[in-house]
Amino acid sequence: MVNRVVLFVIDSVGIGALPDAEEFGDVGANTLGNIIKAEGGIHLPNLISLGLGNIDGIIGIDPIESPLGAYGRSDEVSQGKDTTTGHWELAGLHLTKPFKTFPDGFPESVIQAFEEKIGKKILGNKAASGTAIIEELGEEHLKTGYPIVYTSADSVFQIAAHEEVIPIEELYKMCRIAREIMMGDHAVARIIARPFVGTLGSFNRTSNRRDFSLNPPGETVLDIAKREGFDVIAVGKIEDIFNGQGITEAVHTEDNMDGIDQTINYLNKENKGIIFTNLVDFDSKYGHRRDAKGYKQALEDMDQRIPELLKSLKKDDMIMIVADHGNDPTFKGTDHTREYIPILIYGEAVKPNVNIGTRKSFADIAATIADILGIPSTGKGDSFKSLMM
Repeated sequence: MVNRVVLFVIDSVGIGALPDAEEFGDVGANTLGNIIKAEGGIHLPNLISLGLGNIDGIIGIDPIESPLGAYGRSDEVSQGKDTTTGHWELAGLHLTKPFKTFPDGFPESVIQAFEEKIGKKILGNKAASGTAIIEELGEEHLKTGYPIVYTSADSVFQIAAHEEVIPIEELYKMCRIAREIMMGDHAVARIIARPFVGTLGSFNRTSNRRDFSLNPPGETVLDIAKREGFDVIAVGKIEDIFNGQGITEAVHTEDNMDGIDQTINYLNKENKGIIFTNLVDFDSKYGHRRDAKGYKQALEDMDQRIPELLKSLKKDDMIMIVADHGNDPTFKGTDHTREYIPILIYGEAVKPNVNIGTRKSFADIAATIADILGIPSTGKGDSFKSLMM
């Protein structure tokens, strides 16, 4: 009997290009495999003990004889390779149409409406790396007080501002205004507040980032679990990704280590249902910045905490360690990559050394969680409960 499932997302840790990667310009992408290749190896003994090296098609990690957990990988049905698409599919939704992107910046009508509502001009309005654009426009921002607006290859409208120039609450208010404007024909998946601090030449983004998402277009396993009386606890940016829908309690985190601490904190409390955690640093600090060395170190740091996480599990708990897309730091550009995600499952009720194979959809995870908790499914995905329990 399992009463609580931890869905633990190691953000952007893809394990190889999907069959349709060519359509996304991602042939050859392999976040984990290419980090291992570029850095001459990696030390992940705890993930390996759960079966990481036994996953079909994994590159750079040898299989072991008796993994402690069940393991596999998943293809993606939804048309996208971004955070929102990946998490929504993990929760049991398929998106047949990709979110709108603005590679050449936002239309003049959008910018004009935004400037009128916030009572200020903006800087930027182009696709750019978040760290690069604050270095480029930071001085002008400090002088004028105008927010920096930019996008990326993702479906995002991002607003960067120095915390001493535009206070956090004012920045969040600007994001809510942008969210109202970026609907209908101009709808983007997320409006993102990107606050930073520091002086010219040494700006640093802070953990006060917030995402203002669209509502999921249908019912997720989170909505169903909440309706059925279960706790649905969101750790990290999960609450933002689902715009609060289907969540009973939430905590935002400062970094990966805080995300692990908060997950353990909730495991030590009396709750039942779903603890949904996202560790974002892999993606935001290392993937997008194309920092393979930093990415490797972050993975090794997380791996050291895995025993502590597993020890916190009660007899009727289960953990599923997954990703939401890839972000190969050795690949061209600064965008996410269309990849398989790993699936590692551990708990007293889980049979060790079971290969659940290649799943057709991330939604298989949602279907399995629904099956385990004895609640209705979203109708998307196939449960693999019978294979591993």
